Amino acid sequence: MNDKLIINKRKLKGDDGYKTFSVRIKDETVENLNKLAKETNRSRNELINILLEYAIANSKIV
Repeated sequence: MNDKLIINKRKLKGDDGYKTFSVRIKDETVENLNKLAKETNRSRNELINILLEYAIANSKIV
């Protein structure tokens, strides 16, 4: 019996293409995010990513 148990290494934190960091957000913005999250059945994190990607793609520097 030379069968070996194969255990793959776990990816290190952050290796999934995402980074974690904190930002300060106004209470009113958090309330609006919470409302939007409830209405769309999405997490705040998911919505923030969607909104940031849209804002970056549609920004113009003057």
